[in-house]
Amino acid sequence: MMKFKALAAGAALAIGSMAASADEPATFSFPMLLPDVALEAAQAALEHCRGLGAQVAVAVVDRGGNTQVMLRDRFAGPHTPDTAVGKAWTALSFRTNTTDLIGISQPGQSSSAIRDLPRVVVLGGGMVIEQAGTLVGGIGVSGAPSGDMDDVCAEAGIAQIEMRLAM
Repeated sequence: MMKFKALAAGAALAIGSMAASADEPATFSFPMLLPDVALEAAQAALEHCRGLGAQVAVAVVDRGGNTQVMLRDRFAGPHTPDTAVGKAWTALSFRTNTTDLIGISQPGQSSSAIRDLPRVVVLGGGMVIEQAGTLVGGIGVSGAPSGDMDDVCAEAGIAQIEMRLAM
């Protein structure tokens, strides 16, 4: 019983030392991607893909992984909306562009199990959206003939809003 009391007292001390002090604020602020900016990025990505002759779906998620925008071109495949959301969510969740996840998640690699997680889509076309080094969202493009082309379209969407993110 004595060991248990000592262990419990040590745990309480450790938990107490992690608590915020009275002079620390009780909340914090962080940047959020505005819906009109998310829409502008999605529209630019869609238009860029159209210019390349590809019919795609584009999704933008906020920093919490919630879908803010979903656009699907008229001839994009029926699977593309869910895939675009999955790519955007995956990039945001892992704080890494999905193309960069392909190699490290191959069978036999130490991170291969991430492909088995719910909602994860490890294909090119998912990219993080950052503002001054802070993650504010993700964009996903699905439906182009290759993941590389999906990446190019996602990059075009991010490029469209870069000046607004710099403000």
